[in-house]
Amino acid sequence: MIVELGHILLIAALMISLAQAVIPMLGAHRNNIPMMAFGDRAALLHCLALTGSIAALGASFIGQDFSVKLVASHSDSETPLLYQITAIWSNHEGSILLWVFVLSVYGAMLPLFGKSLPKPLKARAIAIQGLLSFGFIGFTVLTSNPFERLIPAAYEGAGLNPVLQDPAAAFHPPFLYLGYVGFSLSLSLACAALIGGKVDGAWARWLRPWVLLAWSFLTIGIALGSFWAYYELGWGGWWMWDPVENVSFMPWLAATALVHSILVLSTRGSLPSWTVLLAITTFSLSLIGTFVVRSGLLTSVHAFADDPARGVYLLIILGVVTGGALALYAARYKTLQAHDRFEPLSRSGALVANNLLLIVLTATVFLGTFYPVYQKGAFDTDISIGRPFYNITFVPIMLMLILIMAIGPHLKWERDSSARLVSLIKKSLPALAVGFFIGLVTGYSALASIGIAIGLYLIVGTLAVIWVRRKILGRQSASFYGFVLGHMGLAVMTLAITLLSSGELDKTRRLKIGDTMELAGYSFELTDLSQGLRENYQVTAARVMVSHGSRPLWPLITENRNYPDRRQGEFGTGTTEAGFKMGIKDTVFVTMSDINEDGVIIKVNYHPFVIWIWLGALMIALGGFVSLADRRLRTKSNMDEDAAS
Repeated sequence: MIVELGHILLIAALMISLAQAVIPMLGAHRNNIPMMAFGDRAALLHCLALTGSIAALGASFIGQDFSVKLVASHSDSETPLLYQITAIWSNHEGSILLWVFVLSVYGAMLPLFGKSLPKPLKARAIAIQGLLSFGFIGFTVLTSNPFERLIPAAYEGAGLNPVLQDPAAAFHPPFLYLGYVGFSLSLSLACAALIGGKVDGAWARWLRPWVLLAWSFLTIGIALGSFWAYYELGWGGWWMWDPVENVSFMPWLAATALVHSILVLSTRGSLPSWTVLLAITTFSLSLIGTFVVRSGLLTSVHAFADDPARGVYLLIILGVVTGGALALYAARYKTLQAHDRFEPLSRSGALVANNLLLIVLTATVFLGTFYPVYQKGAFDTDISIGRPFYNITFVPIMLMLILIMAIGPHLKWERDSSARLVSLIKKSLPALAVGFFIGLVTGYSALASIGIAIGLYLIVGTLAVIWVRRKILGRQSASFYGFVLGHMGLAVMTLAITLLSSGELDKTRRLKIGDTMELAGYSFELTDLSQGLRENYQVTAARVMVSHGSRPLWPLITENRNYPDRRQGEFGTGTTEAGFKMGIKDTVFVTMSDINEDGVIIKVNYHPFVIWIWLGALMIALGGFVSLADRRLRTKSNMDEDAAS
């Protein structure tokens, strides 16, 4: 019965979303206060209905109701409780239900936390959220029903994909969706402002917290996905330019540009049309990511489905949403007049340059991701674009961006002088020279030394901003400290990526018990091989003792796991679990394969400073959350000149 209740609530949410899309929009057009207020109540009711719907699906998984097709296909009686819960979104149907649930949560946040918004703007934004929900719930009901019954019921479930039975994989999708779907509010508020004909600094200040919130969640989601792939998929790398990694990275880049563009609009009244276009683009790229992982267009371990028919429906939604928003933008373009023109040689000019480089980076990733699809479709030619392409194209642009990030905050908002710019550049040269020198004397290549120099240069430039601002203005805002954390996080990541790329080593050998191998000053001895049964899988484990010189350090356990298909009553699906010890400086990473009478193949990796990549990403996300604490984001006051870039 609870399954049917979940289905009924899903259909009820569909009908409520239609009313939410129509009535407040008409109310805003007629300046009818009760009709606009209806949107607030509809958004909250819509969220409650979808909360009940996803709770019903969760109860089916936890209760092991194998009469539900989705439960029988993605869980079994021995799946641990955590993964019974996360199995809700570890499949296409459940993940779409999570998508629309998160969309409804953001829609409900507008009436709860958007009380300072002008009523017509809020009503229109809520209506557009309802229209988006109507499209996606319709897709769920018509093509991806998570409550479909299985007749007769299965005696046992097939179990969850073993690769997804991991804590990082469990929490990666919800954080990703909190980012992806959160950008729906940027689109809704942009379209609402276009309809109302007023895009100005006040609108930018209302938009900024919603973009920061989604951007911060997306940063965490991408970092969790990267960390999961690092140790679970056997890549031994923090980023592989996998196509589905890329489609989550593109909206992050566009949103980063949007955050900076909002700052220019809120402080100087410049770039209204560009800011609106970025708001539309960011959510459109999120929709592209949703389409890609469910259509079979790109193949990846991250993909949820390979179903072109359902992909066509999502493509229609993408076309309608993006096309409609861009058509509205084109119709209202002439009304988007800047109140103040930015000067190229100013902090605003630096932020514009920052924006342009971020968009070029987004276009580079888009080209690298989808050009192979074009080649396959147009010429039936299989090509692969990987790290060499991005090293040549992405990395140099990123380094240019960092150079501007260190200088830009020191410039004045109004026109600055070329003499002062030259002075700032001269003052930054010692930091670059010292960084480059440190890289060379510690044995790194010239290219790696450039990366070290630029990372240190950004750290010094950011610290200098702190010194100058506190000296002149004293106490700083939360937004300023968010800026510091974000820029320092990127500097830490730059240094970590450079040091890792230049110093990582690996070695593969077949070992018998008692054999050793050496790498990067560490000794790895295979001390034991064992087999057994665990919670819901068979395991073959290799114990590798790690030593440094003559001093034993710690054992690492790497496993081959074999998961059963419960309905077939046999074992079949296998995964390899890495053993790794992560330290502030060194990380060692061990995997096993191909066991026979001659021993086992052991691969060891040495990864210097890799942990700082994820710590840097968390610093960036924390910077966004800290900025949200700025009380000025919850008032109608103007952002003053100590606002951070």
